[in-house]
Amino acid sequence: MTSLPRSEPTRPESPAAPVPTLVARTVTIDDPGALLSLLPRAIGPEQVSSWVRHDEGLVGWGRALGFRAGGPARFAEAQAWWRSVVDHAVVRDDVHLPGTGPLAFGSFSFSADSPAGAMLVVPEVLVGRRGSRWWMTTVGVNSHLPGSLAPSTAFPPVAPLDVTFADGALSGAQWSTVVARAVERINTGEMDKVVLARDLAVNASSPIDPRWLLQRLAERYETTWVFAVDGLVGATPELLVRLEKGLVTSRVLAGTIRRTGDDDHDLALAASLARSSKDLEEHEYAVRSVAEALAPHCSSINVPESPFVLHLSNVMHLATDVAGVLTDGATSLALAASLHPSAAVCGTPTPVADTAIHELEQMDRGRYAGPVGWMDSAGDGEWGIALRCGAYDEVNPSQLRLFAGCGIVAGSDPDSELAESDAKFVPMRDALTG
Repeated sequence: MTSLPRSEPTRPESPAAPVPTLVARTVTIDDPGALLSLLPRAIGPEQVSSWVRHDEGLVGWGRALGFRAGGPARFAEAQAWWRSVVDHAVVRDDVHLPGTGPLAFGSFSFSADSPAGAMLVVPEVLVGRRGSRWWMTTVGVNSHLPGSLAPSTAFPPVAPLDVTFADGALSGAQWSTVVARAVERINTGEMDKVVLARDLAVNASSPIDPRWLLQRLAERYETTWVFAVDGLVGATPELLVRLEKGLVTSRVLAGTIRRTGDDDHDLALAASLARSSKDLEEHEYAVRSVAEALAPHCSSINVPESPFVLHLSNVMHLATDVAGVLTDGATSLALAASLHPSAAVCGTPTPVADTAIHELEQMDRGRYAGPVGWMDSAGDGEWGIALRCGAYDEVNPSQLRLFAGCGIVAGSDPDSELAESDAKFVPMRDALTG
């Protein structure tokens, strides 16, 4: 493969700007090695795109096109822009799988009021893997089609230096007090559940290589979807929605317990989690909100009677896989928009919980807990919830903001919730410190 010089980011398009013609070419390639090892060195976090699980999925770099939107219409504007891009694209696809041809990675703010807004990125170069099949897509604008880019395995990433962590908007003690206030409001009948998040500030004495973070997360949390979109990096265990050839699936997580590292003890903890009335109540709210949101778009919705326990490296979750058959032709992004925010990241009733979040958290979540994922030209795609993640500072690549949140219900104990939030910081903290 020949090398491609690093390009500068394309300026994000505004909703009113004319859409240039994308020229995309997808070809089969031989196995080039681990997906995340292909990302080139010396590119900024905003130039890296990833959606990888069990070393399958997609990685991309560069930016052929970008689109930014904000406010309540950010999902609709992003979808309309992508549809216009696809309608004008010139495509040669020799592979014809979901994720081939032109593709957009995206991430969306949790709140419509957040200045973080929404971002769609069309990488210049993308490599995908499904089973034993590998492909490369190159994307250019108008008459320019970039060549291939050689893998960068000769230049492995290095760990960031002198990493420190500091309280974000609230200290741990202050956040526990906020949780107690939320429980009081729940006990008065104001709401059934609210999800409260907290943040940590990260500083290093050297730029934090996104390749380092992604590779560490993939090694240690292979059952999660390791993602990167426009400077947002993380490993989410929660699949908000997948659409593939008319089949809709969603994995709901709510109810968490920290693992101890002792297998026998962890099995006992898993059994207690499966019987916990507090966690089962929290989980039921989340599953119900997903099923109700999918109902207008789907038929034959299947909701299992009881959850299973999902074992991750550091925590265990109650999990339920909801499935249905698409009936209205919605895209994966439209489905993600209808599901956001679910009770798993907001609460119940949603409008009341959302108001409580704004009143209690004392921070802007940005794109944390918003949809993150990808969509192809047919509208198929996968969208997760941006959890276990960090957002790069837009100016200083040596700084990150980490996020974690917990579902609060009537039986929640502030100290236990603080411990749970600490457990949810572990994936990103460990990845940063080697």
